[in-house]
Amino acid sequence: MKKMISLILMLLTYSTMAQINIVAVGEAELELSKVEVAKPILQNGVTGNSISNASTIMDVVRNDFSFYMKKFSVKKDLSSIGEGSLSYSSYKAQGISYIIRGFFKQSSNGLKVTLSAHDVGKGETISEEEYDFEGNNPREIAHKFAHVAYKKITGEDSIFNSKMIFVSDRHGTRAEPVKELYMMDFDGGNKKRITRHGGVVISPAISHDGTKVLYSLIKNETSKHRNINLRVYDLKTGRNSLVSNRSGLNSGAVFMPGGESILLTLSHVGNAEIFIMNLKTQALTRLTNSYSPDVDPSINTDGSVMTFLSGRAGKPMIYTMDMKTKAVKRISYVGKFNATPRFAPDGKTIAFSSWLDTRFDIFRIDSDGNNLARLTKDFGSNEDPTYSNDGQFIAFSSQRVLSRTKAVQNIYIMDNDGEIIGAITENFGNCTTPRWTKLL
Repeated sequence: MKKMISLILMLLTYSTMAQINIVAVGEAELELSKVEVAKPILQNGVTGNSISNASTIMDVVRNDFSFYMKKFSVKKDLSSIGEGSLSYSSYKAQGISYIIRGFFKQSSNGLKVTLSAHDVGKGETISEEEYDFEGNNPREIAHKFAHVAYKKITGEDSIFNSKMIFVSDRHGTRAEPVKELYMMDFDGGNKKRITRHGGVVISPAISHDGTKVLYSLIKNETSKHRNINLRVYDLKTGRNSLVSNRSGLNSGAVFMPGGESILLTLSHVGNAEIFIMNLKTQALTRLTNSYSPDVDPSINTDGSVMTFLSGRAGKPMIYTMDMKTKAVKRISYVGKFNATPRFAPDGKTIAFSSWLDTRFDIFRIDSDGNNLARLTKDFGSNEDPTYSNDGQFIAFSSQRVLSRTKAVQNIYIMDNDGEIIGAITENFGNCTTPRWTKLL
């Protein structure tokens, strides 16, 4: 039993700043829309912390747009644009496509914030939003407005309101490892601890509505038998509850579309296999029945295809299963072994990690097994890919060797073609297994 659990843990976790600064990655091939974000325009006696909050809001808006490097060219610093009427013809002559301004007035309870986006080509204001800021989280207002402005410009949803769940060992030691769940903004801001088990958390997965997190827990117990139990955390209520504690593995779980059932890996039958579990009735439906371990499922948005990891070819590789016919197909042949397959939101591609050239790297492949693409190379050891809600970005964990006895893992973001944007964790312990929320 111990040997089998160790094997499955290897398959599942072998892998085992407050705000990102965008890194230049070279000349863009596409013609980009030039965006300028203005310095905060302070009115009506704005002083002290309010000045700092105003600057944070505009900095975060600027930084948000900087992520979409295929669409926008964003000036590195905030621009000096006054509060008067905009001279659209002058800005158009400078090649500027969009301008974003923020007006800040002191109020009895805090700040009155007015943010506006302007289409220079059309010579008009395309969005203007007012906010009453009374709290201590100016980043929230910035992300909200950036999302509104982005949607007005592109007609599409952005990643700006999304969150990231991840695992960190920052409160553990080598003698007593502790890994807990944390949440942060998509860009690394507002980190918050959400579990306090004092054990090892692995394999988180977020519900499609972004309200619940599945994860497995290995408690630091003195007994020789340490079970891997499956739990769920409700992000709205803070309630934490047990989902499955069958003997052996209860891990690698993901929500099915609709949220009433989950896919999970169980080993109480003697071998690690994938099941469907109804969360209300606890009823199980077995999906795989192989002589080798089948683990780490992921399901596409409409629930028609599952991808998973299996050793049935002699080493862990990526497979798909048609959920109607139960037909299984191997789709990966790269590297010594693979791990953590994850569907893109549109279900057309799967990102996964593969052990190749003495390290893990991230690959992307069509769900039918065609068009394999290597997304990372010569960039540390890279694992645990997760797509953004719009499918344009992939977050992943990357290990950097610092010395012969020390290495550190952080979470990075790249676009879906492998252009590295940068790290979103730093000096926060070893950060692994990012999971992007699907909730806007």
